[in-house]
Amino acid sequence: MNNSKTDVGRTLVKICRDLETLSRKVDSIIEMRKRSDKRSAQFLVQEKATALDSLDAMTLLSLPDHLRKTAVAICKLGRSTAHDIAGETDRARAVESNYLNQLVMMGLLKRERQGRKVYFQVER
Repeated sequence: MNNSKTDVGRTLVKICRDLETLSRKVDSIIEMRKRSDKRSAQFLVQEKATALDSLDAMTLLSLPDHLRKTAVAICKLGRSTAHDIAGETDRARAVESNYLNQLVMMGLLKRERQGRKVYFQVER
């Protein structure tokens, strides 16, 4: 009986720690959202956007990990091919092409063909 009480106590302590961690993460997301809103307001004043303004923190956080990695790479590199993005993420070009096309279908990126090459960039 005593052993089960200590197990329950340990479980409660772990739950408390997990809740504290989640609370810090939520606070961090809220802070990123506030900064994102400020950037959006600056964009309207300056009429000049960067890729990260278009793919704000909340948008990036809402993406699955595999798409987020691709989205961050396109933000970093700017207008790029799937081959360029694959070099940045260390994944196969075909995989990145698939992920980039998913982001296009979601309306986050736009695709432009020039000859044999297809370029992707953040949709503004």
